[in-house]
Amino acid sequence: MDKFTTLTGIAAPMPLVNVDTDMIIPKQFLKTIKRSGLGVNLFDEMRYDRDGNENPEFVLNQPQYRDAEILVGGENFGCGSSREHAPWAIKDFGIACVIAPSFADIFFNNCFKNGILPIALPQEQVDILMKDAKKGANARMTVDLEAQTITTSDGEVIGFEVDPFKKHCLLNGLDDIGLTMEHAAKIDAFEANLRSQRPWA
Repeated sequence: MDKFTTLTGIAAPMPLVNVDTDMIIPKQFLKTIKRSGLGVNLFDEMRYDRDGNENPEFVLNQPQYRDAEILVGGENFGCGSSREHAPWAIKDFGIACVIAPSFADIFFNNCFKNGILPIALPQEQVDILMKDAKKGANARMTVDLEAQTITTSDGEVIGFEVDPFKKHCLLNGLDDIGLTMEHAAKIDAFEANLRSQRPWA
């Protein structure tokens, strides 16, 4: 998993509440177990019409937001089913940070496990960031995980809270497997000791 330290990028405004995981990645794209290739179908039913043509009104289809790395959304982002494909699709598109007033718990935790930083902020602070994001490609935000700050294109700084353990994992690029491998030496020592004590096992 890639490390998340500091991110400076374009923020896409999506002021919708209750964006559920089926909106993020519709059920017909859940057949794969690969984490790559899902970005093209992110928000599929909003991005494309029935003939597969792009909807020019959808934010991520607009030229200034095609390379967005930050998404500013509405409350209860990621509600619905617990599909891990939702953060996979977001990450594969290129978005590494989602900011919203609130998140569904499972989606929130899945983001951390997939290298995405979800930031929950009071509505009034999200409104400031949403307004900044609407400025387009010339308005770049900076998210500093170590300092736990978001800096707008105008230089306004907003602090955020993050669980220390989840912060450690993101800063060091550790998913569940990576966390286990941090203890590889101890695991190897335990296995070697077990083999010497129980050679028949």
